[in-house]
Parts: sequence; structure tokens; C-alpha cells
Amino acid sequence: MSEDTLLPFDFPAVGRKKVTAAFGGGRLTSDGGVMLLAAAERHLGIADRLAALIADPRDQKLVTHNGSDILRARIFAIACGYEDANDLDRLRSDTGFKLACGRLPDSGPDLCSQPTVSRWENAPTRHEVAAMSYAMIDICCVSYPRPPRGVTLDIDDTVDVVHGHQQLALFNAHYDERYFLPIHVYGAATARSVAVLLRPGKTPLGPRGARAHPAPHAPHPHPLAAHETDHPWRQPLRSLMWTAPWRQDSSIYQVCLPGRRSWP
Repeated sequence: MSEDTLLPFDFPAVGRKKVTAAFGGGRLTSDGGVMLLAAAERHLGIADRLAALIADPRDQKLVTHNGSDILRARIFAIACGYEDANDLDRLRSDTGFKLACGRLPDSGPDLCSQPTVSRWENAPTRHEVAAMSYAMIDICCVSYPRPPRGVTLDIDDTVDVVHGHQQLALFNAHYDERYFLPIHVYGAATARSVAVLLRPGKTPLGPRGARAHPAPHAPHPHPLAAHETDHPWRQPLRSLMWTAPWRQDSSIYQVCLPGRRSWP
């Protein structure tokens, strides 16, 4: 009778301790995939980059969980299907989540709890939230190994059903639900996330077409093709523009939504 031989599966060391995926029992976790998420997040540096944009008024001498740790735990929990902050009360001691957040499963301190997460989620100001959105766009830009000749954006809104009476969650008879209607922007060719804009639960209104205003040092913006997937798009993104870090001339890209036959 043949016996299966498992290949070694190592992860980056944590606290100078070797981390290896095995199936020998002991303290187990049902969310082993969070280690793969942690490797991707570590490569992109998302949590550290976003946390640096949020002012932390706490006395740093008394801080147990810094901003990066809080965001990292919350991001991993949502990605693994734990959408409520209350889930962190159980996940904070989970072996897989502690390792993913750079803490040893037994001797390392537990992750942040729900009250800490809730306070941090409500901490950013409107300007800080906008800065975080631009940071995500920058991360998308630098993910290209070389300057692309063109980029096609897939722009669409997605129903996000809510439970309760959250602010700006509205009822829609078509979906027969109370929901938010966030806008998702992805690179059509790569499926990379570019931006997400949280919106009230109502049908977008407004003129068709959008254009980013060129900066003085970039008099000739380069167009990006954009299209929708399910239904007519009627609200332009608020000047979705960024300085592409891959171009030496720092050109500003512009977006033309469906309905425009020519650039104004």
C-alpha cells in the first residue's frame, strides 16, 4: 500500500522561529489560508501603508496594538469571511491569525479585541480616508512590472446588503433589501483592485462622462478605457486620477465613461 508523502511548506519566520505547515495535530486552525494572505500583504505592505495615514492620538508608551496590527487583523478576518468586528474576540487567540499577524501562537500576545477594532475603524477623518484610497491606487500602479501601454478599467457598483439601520443604508424595492451601493474599480486585464468607493444605497445619478483635470506638468493626459458590466453607469467617478509612478513624465490619466464619443 502506497503512502502519501507531504512536501515541506514553509512560511517566513516569525520572531526568529521557523514556521512550517504540517498535519501532525497539536493546536489547529481552520483558517490556514490566512498565512497565504499574510504573505501577499507583507509583500505589498498594505497595512503599514494605510496605518501611516491615520493619526494616532494615543500615548504610544501605553499602546499594546499599533495601527498596523489592528488593520492587519481586521483585513485578514474580513478576507477569511469574518465580516463582524465581534469575530475578533474569538479570532484574537486563533493560531493561524496570530502567526499571520507576526505573533507566536502560544507565547505571543493575543490580537486586538472588538472594542479596539471598532474604535480604530471610526478614527480616520474624511481626508484620511481619501488619502487611504489614493494609497491603494498607488499600490495598484507599482504592481505593474513595467509601464503598461494601456489600462482598461472595469467600473461597477455592487449591492452590499446590511442588517440593521446603518447610516446611509437605504431600501430598494428592486432588490427588496436595505443596502449600500459601493463602486468597485478593477483593472479589466489583470483583475487588480484599483479603488472602492462606499456609497449610499441608491441608484447613481448625474451626467455621463468624467475627466480628471490635468496637472500643469502633464498637459496631455492619456485616456483610459472604462466600461460597466451589468447596467448603465450614470455617475462619474470624482476625478479618478493619480500620478502614475511608472512614467517619468508623471502623466495624469483620465477616465472617460460610456456615452462620450470624444474628449471635451
